[in-house]
Amino acid sequence: MKLLGTQLAYFFNQGVVRQNIRSLIKFLALLIIVIILFSVIFHLIMARIEGRYHSWITGFYWTLTVMSTLGFGDITFESDLGRIFSITVLLTGIVLLLIMLPFAFIRYFYAPWIETQLRLQAPREADAGVRGHVIICRYDSITPGLVRKLNFNQIPYYVLEPDPVAAVRLLGEEISVVTGEIDSRETYERLRAADAAMVLTNAEDTTNTNITLTVREVAPAVPVVALVENEDSLDILEFSGATHVLHLKRRLGEYLAARVGLGRRRVHVIGNFRDVLIAEFSVQDTPFSGMTLRETKLRAKTGLSVVGVWEKAHMQTAAPDLRLTEHSVPVVIGIRQQIAALDELLAEKQPNPNPVLIIGGGKVGRAAARALKERGLRVHIIERKDTLTGRIGAIPDRLVIGDAADRGVLMDAGLGEAPAVILSTNDDAMNIYLSIYCRRLSPGLRIVSRITHERNIEAIYRAGADYVLSYASLGRETIFSLLAGREPILLEEGIDLFIAPVPEALAGKTLAQSNIGARTGLIVIGLQDGDRCIANPPAELELERNWKLLMLGTDHQRQSFTDVYE
Repeated sequence: MKLLGTQLAYFFNQGVVRQNIRSLIKFLALLIIVIILFSVIFHLIMARIEGRYHSWITGFYWTLTVMSTLGFGDITFESDLGRIFSITVLLTGIVLLLIMLPFAFIRYFYAPWIETQLRLQAPREADAGVRGHVIICRYDSITPGLVRKLNFNQIPYYVLEPDPVAAVRLLGEEISVVTGEIDSRETYERLRAADAAMVLTNAEDTTNTNITLTVREVAPAVPVVALVENEDSLDILEFSGATHVLHLKRRLGEYLAARVGLGRRRVHVIGNFRDVLIAEFSVQDTPFSGMTLRETKLRAKTGLSVVGVWEKAHMQTAAPDLRLTEHSVPVVIGIRQQIAALDELLAEKQPNPNPVLIIGGGKVGRAAARALKERGLRVHIIERKDTLTGRIGAIPDRLVIGDAADRGVLMDAGLGEAPAVILSTNDDAMNIYLSIYCRRLSPGLRIVSRITHERNIEAIYRAGADYVLSYASLGRETIFSLLAGREPILLEEGIDLFIAPVPEALAGKTLAQSNIGARTGLIVIGLQDGDRCIANPPAELELERNWKLLMLGTDHQRQSFTDVYE
C-alpha cells in the first residue's frame, strides 16, 4: 500500500487533476461571493424595509440555512419584498449547494482521487523470478479462452493493459495483468520479456509491428506470435522479427470450408500427434449413411480407427453398433497413407455440380470461397454491402448483392439446390436466424457457421447448424499449440485434446478397468510411450506409469478427470 504522501504527490502531479482543482476552486469562490452578496442584501432589507437590525454572523447564518433548505424559521421576513428575496435565496441554494456543489466535488476531486487509488493498485511489473511466462499484449476475444487454458496447464501469463483503471478491473476478474505502454521498451523489461516463453501481439497490424520491433530490442530470442488483419501485413511483420504470423480470419474461412465435406478431398485432417494424424469426415452423401460402424468396415478398407462420432456437437463413443446418419462426422486416427486411402474411398467420381452458398463476403467468407474453389467446387456468395464487390472480385462463380434474410435473395443465389451453406457473417444473431431459415427452406442442407461469442454455441446448434467454429477458439488452440510445440488440433467448439500422465490410481489397470469414459466423459484416443504413440488402444491394454493419455473432451470433463484420479 502506498503512503498517503506518495498518493497525494502522484495525485496533484497530474495535469488534469490540477486543472480540475482550479475549476473546483473557481466554483467555491463563486459560491462564497453569492453567500456574501445574499448576506449583505439580507441586512439591507431587514434594516431599511422592516426596521430590524442583526449582526453579520446572523446574516451569514440566515443565508446558509435558507440556501441549504434547513429553514429553522427563527428569522423570517414579514414584507413581500423580503419573502421574494427568501424564495430567490432558496432556489439559488438548491441549484448551487444541493446540485452543483456535490456534482463539482465528485467530478473534480472525489472521482479523480478514486481513479488515482485504482491506478496505484495496478501492477507495473512481472513477479520476481518468473520464467517461461506468456505475455499477451491486449485483452481481446481470444484472451479469456487462452487464459483458461494457460491456467489449467499452470503456465504463468501477463495481460498488458495501458489503462491502469482497466487493469484494476481485470485484476478484479482474477486476470494476471500488468499496466504499461504496449510499445515501450521499459514495459517489456519490467515484464521480463527475455525470460518469457512467448509474446503474443494481438493489437492492430501497425501497432503489432511496433511491438515486435520493441520486443526484439529487449528479447532477441523470445518467440513472438503476431496476429494480422490484412494479408499485406504478413510480410511486414515477418520482416519486423515475428516468429509466427497468423492470419486467423483466413484460417477460419479455410476450416469452415473443410467442414463442408464435398469435393475431391473429403477427409479433413484436424491435427496430428507425433506421426499419428487425427481427421474427420462428413457422412453426408457417402455410402456410409445409414450403416453401423461395424458395417462400414473402415478399419479393414483403410487401416484407420474410428475413435468417436460427432452428432450435433456431441461426441459419441465409437461403438460397433453405432448407426451413422447424414449429419454424423466420424473422427478417425491413423497415418497419412491411411488418410489418403479414405480420401480415395470417399472421393466423388462426379463432383456435385450445384454450388456451395456462402453468406457474408468478408475476410472469412472470401477465404472459405478460395478454399472451396481449390477443391473444384462451385461457389456463390451473398453479400449485403455492394462496397465489397471490388474485394470479392472474381473469387465466386456468382456474387449476389442483397439481404440474406430475404427468401427471394436466398433462392436466387441457389439455396434450393446447394448441398451446403457457410454462414460467415460477424453477427451471431444473424447466423442463428439464418440457420433456422436455411434449415426450413432446405432440410437436407449441411450448415457450417462461424460464431463470435461462446454463449451462443448451444443456440446455433439448436437452430440447425451442423458445425460451428469461432474466431476465439481457433485463435486459442492455434496459439497454445505453438506454445506447446505441436500442430494445432481443432475439434468441435468447446472440445479439446488433452494430454495427461497416467495417474498412480490407474497404473497397472486396463483401459476397461479405468472406466475413464463413464466417470469423466473423456474419450481416450491414444497412449504415448516416449516417442511411440499407440492409436486407439484396445480396452484390455494395461496402463503403465510413464505413459501419457491422449483424450478428447471439454475443460469440465478434464477437470473431472483431475478430481477423480489425481
